[in-house]
Amino acid sequence: MLYQSLIIAYLIVSICLIGLVLIQQGKGADMGASFGAGSSATIFGSSGSGNFLTKATTWLAIAFFVISLVLGNLTANKIKSTDEWNNLNTPVEQTIPGDSSIPTDSLEPKSIENTDVPAATEKASDSDVPN
Repeated sequence: MLYQSLIIAYLIVSICLIGLVLIQQGKGADMGASFGAGSSATIFGSSGSGNFLTKATTWLAIAFFVISLVLGNLTANKIKSTDEWNNLNTPVEQTIPGDSSIPTDSLEPKSIENTDVPAATEKASDSDVPN
């Protein structure tokens, strides 16, 4: 349960972090704001949005790295179950779930003779082949 909740939190933090990075303006945009480019009329003011978005990005990045480290530690200590395909030398028993009355020998493919194809009775001679 902890692993699934951390994966969900990791996904939400990463999507929010991507969104915040895309919303932010570059360093060159401050030059235009000082000459009246219109960004001073925003919700946060001319410099308020930069401080808020920078702090939010910082905290989301910290959360992203902390969750990454916790998830890495959780998965590093798990022991993987052995796979049946790793050891191909041991034979696998063929069983049908729920019905033990059917023998496993009946599961082998049987060759069925095809009766629709006529048998070749004569070999074609050179005179039978059209030119």
